[in-house]
Amino acid sequence: MINFFRKTRYDLMEKNKTGKYLKYAIGELIIITLGVLFALGLDQWRLERADHVLELEYISRIKIDLRGDI
Repeated sequence: MINFFRKTRYDLMEKNKTGKYLKYAIGELIIITLGVLFALGLDQWRLERADHVLELEYISRIKIDLRGDI
């Protein structure tokens, strides 16, 4: 896959097609940015899910303690 992108980049630069090369470079940057944003969003979702599980555990412990106190 990397060889494909490298070959495409070299072909565009050899043929002096800077406009197409710039479009290619911008497209590649957009793909990388979207991948990073997706990974960050997935990580944030995982952290929120873990916090929710911990919150439910705390609530159940509080209920048990309140029943014991009554």
